[in-house]
Amino acid sequence: MAVRRCLEVWKMGTVNYLNALKLQENLVSDRKAQKITNTLLSLQHPPTYTLGKRKTDHNLLVPEPELINMGAELHYTQRGGDITFHGPHQAILYPIISLRDIGVGARSYVEKLEQTMIELASMYGVEARPGRKGETGVWVGDRKIGAIGVRIQSGITSHGLAFNIDPDMNYFKHIVPCGISDKEVTSLRRETNLELPTEEVIQEQLIHCFARQFDFSSFLLDKSNIY
Repeated sequence: MAVRRCLEVWKMGTVNYLNALKLQENLVSDRKAQKITNTLLSLQHPPTYTLGKRKTDHNLLVPEPELINMGAELHYTQRGGDITFHGPHQAILYPIISLRDIGVGARSYVEKLEQTMIELASMYGVEARPGRKGETGVWVGDRKIGAIGVRIQSGITSHGLAFNIDPDMNYFKHIVPCGISDKEVTSLRRETNLELPTEEVIQEQLIHCFARQFDFSSFLLDKSNIY
C-alpha cells in the first residue's frame, strides 16, 4: 500500500505572473534546504504570455507592444515547453515537490500531471488523452485543453500545468500555442454539456486529482491575501 505523504496547498486566487515566479524561486530554495514540505500553489494569472527556455519568439504572432495594448504581459522563463497563454478562468497548479523524496522520475512526473488533468476532465464526461508524439499537454481529440511546462532543479519541481476551464479563446489567436500550428485550443466549458460548478470548486477538484496521482494527503491554506 502506498504511503500517503503530506502536501501543503496554497490557494492564492489571482496572482501577477512575476510575483508567482519569484515565490516559486523562493520556495524551491526552501524545499532544497528542507525548510518546507512539498507545496502546491493553486492560482490564476491576469492575461500573460510566457515562453520557455528555448525562446521560440517566432510562435508569437503579434508585436509585444500590441500585447501590452490588449492588457497582456509577456515573460521569458526557464521552464520546458513552448509559448503558452495564462489568464482568467484557467486553473493553474505549480508544484514545488521533491521528486527524490517521493521516488518519482521526471518522465513519470509529467505523466502524472497529464493524468491529473485527464481525471478532472473525466469528472465532467470529457474524454481527454495525453499528447501524441510531438504534442505536449492534454487533448480532447485534436483540441488542447491543458498545457504542461515544468522545471526541475536538483530534483525539485516548479512551474507545472494549466487547465482551461473557460478562458477567453481570443488570446490564443495571437500565438502558435505550444508551437503546434494545425491544432485548436479548447476548454472544459466547450467540451461538456453539463452545468459547471464555480471555478473555485473546479480548482479544488484539480487539487484533489493531483493529490491522488501522487498519493499525497493535502491540506489547504488560504494565501489569497499574500499579494
